[in-house]
Amino acid sequence: MSATSGLVLERVALRLGGRRLLGPLDLTVEPGRVAVLMGPSGSGKSSLLAFLCGTLDPAFVVEGSAWLGGRALAPLPPERRRIGILFQDDLLFPHLSVGENLAFGLPSGLRGAERRARIEAALADAGLQGFAGRDPATLSGGQRARAALLRTLLSEPAALLLDEPFSKLDADLRARFRAFVFDHARRQRLPTLLVTHDPADAVEADGPCLTLDAAGD
Repeated sequence: MSATSGLVLERVALRLGGRRLLGPLDLTVEPGRVAVLMGPSGSGKSSLLAFLCGTLDPAFVVEGSAWLGGRALAPLPPERRRIGILFQDDLLFPHLSVGENLAFGLPSGLRGAERRARIEAALADAGLQGFAGRDPATLSGGQRARAALLRTLLSEPAALLLDEPFSKLDADLRARFRAFVFDHARRQRLPTLLVTHDPADAVEADGPCLTLDAAGD
């Protein structure tokens, strides 16, 4: 295993029903770098992210190993892997306010004034000052996307996975939100892996870019 403090995949392969879906794949994502994984639908991109998160359906057979900060991920339950993930949909809880959504991501040991301070600082960083009490349904698409990222980052992840989180945004908003996400990942020194169909995403990334083939036999 590499001694890197980043995210390392070594000969990772996924099989389903005896059919190879992905790999074997080798990848190292250093802290603060954004790597890109491209490929057609069915090539195993989202399944790979689920494997890293610890949420992959047990019907899959996994070969190889994955490491984060020098720790093997396979023995760890999802909640101990310290991996944050953003999806195509923002997945904000509709029954909670914006501030309550962000609080959901905070470490459980924080209380009272410190929790409120963290939330307000995060909102200010995203240009959402005064939005803590807002209903998520009143936010624009870009505002919801930023709130979802803030919630993920407040959980203090050690790595960030991006499962096409820009794909539902229009071109201008997509470019601005992509820059917002990449900037935060780099500032927090997070090894980041982006799954995408958009070559423009790869142009803006600064880590390895891998292209997967369609699922094998």
